[in-house]
Amino acid sequence: MAKPTVEETAKANADALTKSGKAAEKIIKGNADALTESGNASRAAVQELTKAYQELAAKNAKNLTAAMQALSAVKSAPEFVELQQRLIKEGVEAAVSDSRHIAQLTTAVFTAAFAPVKKQIEAVQRTTQI
Repeated sequence: MAKPTVEETAKANADALTKSGKAAEKIIKGNADALTESGNASRAAVQELTKAYQELAAKNAKNLTAAMQALSAVKSAPEFVELQQRLIKEGVEAAVSDSRHIAQLTTAVFTAAFAPVKKQIEAVQRTTQI
């Protein structure tokens, strides 16, 4: 059995280092791309959530104004109590619905925002298992 020469050993080591360097470069580039994509998606997610909160605040201000006008137009105590109970019930139902909507939106936008990072982690794990 022939012993490898110094040149053959050096070439094999250089080839292995080149291959490792290229793999590392690919991983680093993938990480940078994933972080950039995730940052862009996060920015869009925050903008979408901000818009949803602004719309919710505007809706709540409009509802409050309408409720105050309705309460001020009441002619009798029983009518006031009835209207107040209806407004409370509608307010609670709206709060539950709005909270559910915001929670779903938050989950969806941040899941989408972090998808590129998750994808890159999975790609790196596959690369290192080879």
